[in-house]
Amino acid sequence: MSKRIEAIVKPDLLIWARESAGFTKEDAAHKLGVKLQKLEDWEEGVSRPTIKQLRKLGKQYKRPIAVFYLDEKPIDFQPLRDFRRIIGSVGFQQPVQLNFEIRQAIYRRQVALNLIEDLYGEPPGFEHEISITDDPEKVGSKIRNILKVDAEKQKKGTGGKYGAFNLWRTAIESVGVLVFQSTGVDVTEMRGFSINEFSLPVIVLNSGDTPNGRIFTLLHEFAHIMLKEGGICDLNEGYDLPPEKRRIEIFCNHVAGAALIPKQELLNEDVVIRKTDKNSWTDDELSTLAKQFKVSEEVVLRRLLIYGLTTNSFYETKRREFRKRYEMISKEPRRGFA
Repeated sequence: MSKRIEAIVKPDLLIWARESAGFTKEDAAHKLGVKLQKLEDWEEGVSRPTIKQLRKLGKQYKRPIAVFYLDEKPIDFQPLRDFRRIIGSVGFQQPVQLNFEIRQAIYRRQVALNLIEDLYGEPPGFEHEISITDDPEKVGSKIRNILKVDAEKQKKGTGGKYGAFNLWRTAIESVGVLVFQSTGVDVTEMRGFSINEFSLPVIVLNSGDTPNGRIFTLLHEFAHIMLKEGGICDLNEGYDLPPEKRRIEIFCNHVAGAALIPKQELLNEDVVIRKTDKNSWTDDELSTLAKQFKVSEEVVLRRLLIYGLTTNSFYETKRREFRKRYEMISKEPRRGFA
């Protein structure tokens, strides 16, 4: 009969690992296949897990087993405050896998930071800054200038369906922002998040999202970084956020739209010039404009609404249609890379 070998670990570290992973006691006990009382005994120091059980804890909490043998709790990431998910998602509780993706992004940033410091010395800080009181249309134009993306370059869009996404991603990376892609979180839980740091701020996108969806999220999160406001942010401006947070989300959505579709560029399009009834737009018209700017039809329609070229009623009706269509597309399997 094999001897039961206990793991000599501190209860505080067991509690920290569970909580930082986003597990309740009940969820953790269920995942580990132990009774709740046993888990509580481990965390209260009444008893200890075996080495085998500790390995299982590490696997569920996504922590190396060595972490449990530290003298004290490590300084961990602070949970990001804002939420960016698919419109219509309800009842949000930050999932375990999302916590892991945030930790991974922080770790990867630190690796990149160490590498740059070893090779080139201290990296420059990200100094582009905006204010929530700025005109979002002017901020959109400012972003295009910072990223050196003009109308010709944007509309050319070579490289297949990912060409436009790669254009914007490369442009943002060129000004000192790390852009990663996540594969482990459903798009209903996270479309993207940003980590605001002076050197090497980070944007993480969900590879399960559509290319156009990722482009909008990329610009939205870039606006957050310029505001010095990182977070996990919500596409739905009506989501139950505190007033100031909702104001920031609306602002970042407006900025992203303005960066992707400048006012004059839109008004100069033949489809817009020829349009007589500007209150309603056919799917073909919206699709033509979307293809020109390499964005979604919803982004186009939102810009038309901002300029008084459609009605709120028509926008909301089409938005519901877009949502249903998007939900169907988002179920299709996709692959993404860092």
